[in-house]
Amino acid sequence: MLEISRKKSLAWLNSQYIYGRIPLLHTIILLIELAMAARMIAKFNSYYAQKPVLTTMITNAILGGIADTTAQAITAFRTRQALLPTSDPRTFISSGVELEDLNEKPARLSPELSPRHTGPQPFDFERLTRFMSYGFIMSPLQFLWFGRLTKWFPITPKSGTVPALKRMAMDQLIFAPFGLSCFFTFMTVAEGGGKKDIARKFRDVYLPTLRANWILWPVVQLINFRLMPLQFQIPFVSTIGIAWTAYLSLTNSSEDEALQQQ
Repeated sequence: MLEISRKKSLAWLNSQYIYGRIPLLHTIILLIELAMAARMIAKFNSYYAQKPVLTTMITNAILGGIADTTAQAITAFRTRQALLPTSDPRTFISSGVELEDLNEKPARLSPELSPRHTGPQPFDFERLTRFMSYGFIMSPLQFLWFGRLTKWFPITPKSGTVPALKRMAMDQLIFAPFGLSCFFTFMTVAEGGGKKDIARKFRDVYLPTLRANWILWPVVQLINFRLMPLQFQIPFVSTIGIAWTAYLSLTNSSEDEALQQQ
């Protein structure tokens, strides 16, 4: 009974909109994640002093969840906009089927645009789990890497910019390609893909994503290495990386949809 009730409640939440456009369930999950992030920020220094690696792992997992939830909400919003371009929402919370939908001419209710297709895309909890798991698992490697960069290229009062540039160059030339390889491999395997799927994803999206990485991250990492204390470097990257991870999430999911259509 509890399972049936849970599924019904989840289905109802997943069929509701805020102002007829913003998926309600996605918004609730995002607010919960933001509350968790706020809690971590408030206690970050004390947690980090006791368990730096674990604190970094949990922080990265939460921020990765925020990024993927944002990406899923963007996708759901776009889908709703495409299906109901002329809808005029009149209530704060509304269901997937608007009164305006039912009053439209029959020609508009084609199979592609029928009411049963106008609800938000169901929130993908498995996808959210994959992104949070990836952030959690990769954090120790990031922690070790940033520590090594700090040791190899120390920043002193007399020399700050040059070591920061060296750290940034090493990070972008070595860790960035490696990190993206880990990301696409992990996501593909976690989604049930095999060697062919991994090879296809690398062929289709790896290089464009790496080029996009080199547009954004050199400046971000230069600021990070030059100005941020070591304990804040990974959280800073992860915070800026919310938009980047959302981009990766959209890229990964769009590639998966393309593979499914082939």
